[in-house]
Amino acid sequence: MKTPTLATEVFPSGGYRPDRARNATVQVFEHLRERIVGLSIRPGTVLDRPQLSEYFQLSLSPIREALLRLEEEKLVDIFPQHQTCVRGIDLASARQAHFLRLSVELEIVWVLAQAPNPLLEKALLDMVARQRTCLAAGDLEHFTAIDMAFHQRMYEEAALPDLWATMRSNSGNLDRLRRLHLPLNGKAKSILAQHAGIARCIGRGDGAAAQALVRTHLSGTLAALEALRRQFPGMILPPDYAS
Repeated sequence: MKTPTLATEVFPSGGYRPDRARNATVQVFEHLRERIVGLSIRPGTVLDRPQLSEYFQLSLSPIREALLRLEEEKLVDIFPQHQTCVRGIDLASARQAHFLRLSVELEIVWVLAQAPNPLLEKALLDMVARQRTCLAAGDLEHFTAIDMAFHQRMYEEAALPDLWATMRSNSGNLDRLRRLHLPLNGKAKSILAQHAGIARCIGRGDGAAAQALVRTHLSGTLAALEALRRQFPGMILPPDYAS
């Protein structure tokens, strides 16, 4: 990987206004995680603790705790007494998250299709329409947010909201890989078609067809891994990387 660079422009002093009514560590963790997963903070970026303290207008303690949580999710590397930097995309972590998510969502769409709900189908198709609007405007950030909401709605409909939270906490590297892939080769348009197909299959009670679409939908990014490596050198960790 490239030599890490200091995030002087990414974290301007006082650039974040903390909510004093919320846990400080949680705020720092959520904000950094969102930006790392969304790739606005790139692999190799140095996360300087005093600089982050000024940015968040918080003491070093919640900064330190948030970075430890990010390290647990394999999103940063902490080198004691030296520095912390954003980790390249960890493929082992991404593959395990993919396997877990695929296994769970195959079962979820099957269960949902056994009791077709027109209101759920409409809600999912409404999200697809909103995604289409975002794509037309080139707004991939909100496109991705609605993508997550689409899947979350299925977990909630299956009465598995806690499992969604567990899934999200294990999917940071997979989500970064998917975010790299999103602008390429019609990937976003294929997501629209697959989401719409999943919603309609659930609506008409066709569990097998819904499962086939989920398998295609969730597997495309890993199938494009070598192309992503070529297009984004330095973003994805080599197989022999050790922190």
